[in-house]
Amino acid sequence: MTGRIVIVGAGVAGATAARTLRTEGYTGEIVLLGAEPEPPYRRPMVSKEILAGTVEDRRTLLQPSDFWHIHDIELRLGARVESIDPGPALVWLADGTAIGYDSVLLATGARPRTLRLAPDGESATIRGSYGGVGGCGRILTLRGRADAEVLREAIGQGGSLLIVGAGLIGCEVAATARGLGVEVTVVDAAGLPLERVAPPVVGEFVRKLHADNGVAIHTDVLLTHLGHGGEQVVAAAADGRAWNAGVALVAIGSVPDTSLAEAAGLAVADGIRVDEHYRTSAAGVYAAGDVASRFDPAAGEHRREEHWNSAQSQGAAAARSMLGKPRATEDIAWGWSMQYGRNIQFAGSIRAADEQIVRGSVESGDATVVGLREGRSSGVVAIGRAAEFRAARDLMARGAVLDRESCADESRPLAAALTLSGQS
Repeated sequence: MTGRIVIVGAGVAGATAARTLRTEGYTGEIVLLGAEPEPPYRRPMVSKEILAGTVEDRRTLLQPSDFWHIHDIELRLGARVESIDPGPALVWLADGTAIGYDSVLLATGARPRTLRLAPDGESATIRGSYGGVGGCGRILTLRGRADAEVLREAIGQGGSLLIVGAGLIGCEVAATARGLGVEVTVVDAAGLPLERVAPPVVGEFVRKLHADNGVAIHTDVLLTHLGHGGEQVVAAAADGRAWNAGVALVAIGSVPDTSLAEAAGLAVADGIRVDEHYRTSAAGVYAAGDVASRFDPAAGEHRREEHWNSAQSQGAAAARSMLGKPRATEDIAWGWSMQYGRNIQFAGSIRAADEQIVRGSVESGDATVVGLREGRSSGVVAIGRAAEFRAARDLMARGAVLDRESCADESRPLAAALTLSGQS
């Protein structure tokens, strides 16, 4: 196939799409546009190895530096896209350059969520990913490599860190900062850390894990103030609690970066709406990764995934779709977190109403928690059990019916929990 495919966004979704186009036999032009000055890198390292400064730059790259040239992929770095125009099929860059396309993939990812303070709902004065409040650089957000470098320098000077948010990024940064010898405090509006991805029993384990490493996680915190007080950052809660630190990080999640899609008139609702083949509402325009809200035909609804592995899988699937090839079976969405040397992996969603079966001991950091919903696994969280986690993901992907007693029997492999009516 010939022509030109433009990919907006050089994160894992965009970079994987470019690579997949070549491996699937596309011989036309591929233009990969990255807003950051760095070549595509492993974003999960931002809150861990990159922030700690313990990894060589080349080991953070998604591909060797010469990969893009070897595969005839035009990688433009520091290329900020101003708009896309589906009518004449043009991508406009901020420098006034126009790039025509036969197909375009929007892989613009997400941006940090804005903190809103109680009780009036006003937005806190937090600047974007590369700065702080009032130019002081002491209230920060974290999304990319440049953010990590700013944060590392700031906490080195400030000596202490207040993290707003006990989700994946907040907890990982807390663990990394402790490794750098920084005093860390975490506050969160939820009742437990990692509440969005893990059941309460795992949240309690994570809280204790941080406490054992000198980090207090304060939950049920409704912030009414976050600002500067002299040389410190000061935070106050509605119940009278207050904290201060040299630097603050706001890590309360992200929102899809749909600005280009909205301006182009594409259908948008919690992300860019795409069908099961990653096609948007405009002909020739596709979307994948954190920014895409994809229609799941099995569930009959649109869903948006925010995990690195999902973005990678979606980038490959979107590339095949752009080439008119059958969609390959996609993996169950999953993710992981490394904190104080503990590997926590999660897939699916364990709801409060689901039956929860624990294999091993969560308290000792060696366990797998399986959620059962109508006999099938709804989700799984594993601590230090990578092999068992892979087995659990496989059972989920197959929609296997599981026997509760066998599932709970630690002496038997998890795969043995299949019932006679389940898939073999």
